[in-house]
Amino acid sequence: MARVVVVGLGPAGPDLLTVATRDAIDRIPHRFLRTARHPAAAVVDGAISFDAMYEAATTLDEVYAGIVDALAEAAIEYGEVLYAVPGSPRVAERTVELLVTDGRVQVEVVPALSFLDLAWARLGVDPVALGVRVVDGRRFSVEAAGERGPLLVAQCDSRAVLSDVKLAFDEPPPSATVLHHLGLPEESVRDVPWEELDRGAAPDHLTSLWIPIVAAPVAAELARFAELVRTLRRRCPWDREQTHQTLTRHLLEETYEVLEAIEALEPEGPAAFAHLEEELGDLLFQVVFHATLAAEEGRFTLADVARGVHDKLVRRHPHVFGTVDADTATQVMANWEQIKKEEKGRSSLMDGIPRDLPSLLYAHKVQRKAASVGLETAADLSGHADVGGLLFASVSLARRSGVDPEAALRGATARFRDRFVALEQLVAERGLDLSSLDEPAVAVLWEETGR
Repeated sequence: MARVVVVGLGPAGPDLLTVATRDAIDRIPHRFLRTARHPAAAVVDGAISFDAMYEAATTLDEVYAGIVDALAEAAIEYGEVLYAVPGSPRVAERTVELLVTDGRVQVEVVPALSFLDLAWARLGVDPVALGVRVVDGRRFSVEAAGERGPLLVAQCDSRAVLSDVKLAFDEPPPSATVLHHLGLPEESVRDVPWEELDRGAAPDHLTSLWIPIVAAPVAAELARFAELVRTLRRRCPWDREQTHQTLTRHLLEETYEVLEAIEALEPEGPAAFAHLEEELGDLLFQVVFHATLAAEEGRFTLADVARGVHDKLVRRHPHVFGTVDADTATQVMANWEQIKKEEKGRSSLMDGIPRDLPSLLYAHKVQRKAASVGLETAADLSGHADVGGLLFASVSLARRSGVDPEAALRGATARFRDRFVALEQLVAERGLDLSSLDEPAVAVLWEETGR
């Protein structure tokens, strides 16, 4: 029967190859490499690499299936072939798992050193005594869910993977140990503060992470959602075509749907909050989508967004995280506006207010900025003859009453709309034509809808 001999190239250079692996390489002329991106790959002279499959396929599952098919066909043609993989053939090697269950070939697995062996030696730990769990960095949020450590995280081959690991914890450990290029001259083993995990030296396929003890990763769902958005970008034709510009309409629509769901919370009820939860999810999708697009362009990541807003909120709350006193909401807003002005290097508090905002919201923001330094605008509705002045005074009255004028007007309009629909239904039930009724008749029916 056709035969595939699988050997491991060990965790580093040729000096860590086993004698059995070298003997198999010397004996078998038809040789294949899963990837040539390994420090010991050069010893498999004349081997065919499967790196091209990684470039052409859209998913890793396609790559693995393609490799198994190619090996099986080659083994059938030549009788016996060699397949060399990084590390140990039995540690985190999906192609070997698939190969040993393929009925077309016999498989011999030659044991080899794994990166795990070097990791335990460098860390000075006994994995059996500690009960260490080994997880895949690319599936960390799922595989590490509920685990409290210690964890050795493999496949930390990009900053995106390290960002996902970092975001998976609501209460992260203070630091972790990054293991990089173990067994090579440039080997490094260094402790890194948790907030610096996805910064510094660029990780690659020879990078792993040691986390001695952690709290449960309660943010697993967020990391899983971010992974879903990346998958949609790869596989869905519509998602692949989107840009920051094409998504603006959807972002605006989802924002208004959230506002509508908030307005529906009165009276409160389980169904209303379930609807709000759903709409917030749709809005979150837009945020994560934009962050994913930016990450693809090398601009910023979802982790950068979260870190940026976190740090900004800390800076703008010196009464919480610093020594500034602020006992009232008014004092908080005054501090906020001053800090923001200094951060942005603005000469006026009015700088940065978009002039294209809806007019009510624009007036509200302008008045709020003025009020932050003690300048209050008039709220006497009777003293304004022009419509614009009357509306401006109405916004002032709303703001002083703690009411968002934009939301108040939208809510009043929604209530009017619902009542008008009820009027149309009442007229239809009575066999009447609304357009043919005079004003007094319409007024009577309108009063009935309000009872």
